[in-house]
Amino acid sequence: MNEEVSRGRLPGAVVAIARGGRFIHHEAFGYRDASAGVPMTTDSLFWLASMTKPITTVGALRLYEQGKLLLDDEVSAHLPALADRQVGVVDDGADPRTVRLVPAHRQPAIHDLLQHTSGIVEGLLGTTPVHELYAKAVGDGMTDLAADEFVERLSRVPLLHQPGKVWHYGWGLDLVGFIIESLSGQTLGSFLRDQIFDRLGMRDTSFGVPDDQRHRYAVALSHDPDTGLPQQLPDLSRARFDSGGAGLVGTAGDYLRFAQMLLQHGRLGPARILGRKTVEHMTSDRLMPGTDTHHLARMRFAGYGFGQGLAVRRPSAGATAPGSVGDMTWPGAGGTYWWADPREELAVVFAAHTPSRTVRIRNFQLIRALVTQALID
Repeated sequence: MNEEVSRGRLPGAVVAIARGGRFIHHEAFGYRDASAGVPMTTDSLFWLASMTKPITTVGALRLYEQGKLLLDDEVSAHLPALADRQVGVVDDGADPRTVRLVPAHRQPAIHDLLQHTSGIVEGLLGTTPVHELYAKAVGDGMTDLAADEFVERLSRVPLLHQPGKVWHYGWGLDLVGFIIESLSGQTLGSFLRDQIFDRLGMRDTSFGVPDDQRHRYAVALSHDPDTGLPQQLPDLSRARFDSGGAGLVGTAGDYLRFAQMLLQHGRLGPARILGRKTVEHMTSDRLMPGTDTHHLARMRFAGYGFGQGLAVRRPSAGATAPGSVGDMTWPGAGGTYWWADPREELAVVFAAHTPSRTVRIRNFQLIRALVTQALID
């Protein structure tokens, strides 16, 4: 880690590790703000980005266990604007800009949102005419739209594929966040605070950066180490809703507590967040046989299936880094990463701000190598 900092490829990072239910390693490297010479500290704050998704999933499963939400519920039962979804198709030989609408074999369900099989996709992750419609509707999701405006824009766009047939990253967890708000009568941030954060002792996790804690927010390098182009993190203060897909900010230590809860079947200390069987359901591969997973492989998750809100390593070959069957993970676009390995009773959180895709992919591989080589018993 120190070598990466000295080479100018990493501003700084925090690594937190638990094994066998014990918090065994917590270390800061480099700088919280390299240009100002401010050292990194273990209590530094990071944009968790898509590491928000597993937490939102646990929030939804809390409502499931209370009987307020069923995983087979159609999405439109909770978000009526998304009723009567159709699928957009571009026929062979037709004008490649022409999208033909066909009936959906079934309507997207809550479990599709959690598993990225709904057909409601991120438009910047493809080049088809349907992708372009999503990109025009909501861009990259870092938006100043209100929640109802976000849903209304998505309602105008057809599904990219039949529900359940294809894994494709999308807006499912943001929609789940809206559903949680509707059912709980709280903002998503307040709900997660009451149901998860306070119970687990995650005192520094919130949507956006608190005004009085901005000095703790880690700063990315001003330029991409590979291309030399300017880079920056998104302005989270633009958000007009709590993004269940990408809005949380927190510390490595806080997220480690969340990962330990999953490893310990829904409990951490005296706090029970979910039942054992619910955690088993969430953290096992939920994709039906024959589901097209080439988009998952393109996101460098070859050898993984998908549970609810996170990727799960399959028994088959394909994974390019060490681990165990059943280990679970999902990274953040800002440079944060975690995984939990039930077989090794191991949870690891790596927190850094590296917007460069090539740099963060290298870091994810690097921390895997450094941790797994140390497992000697």
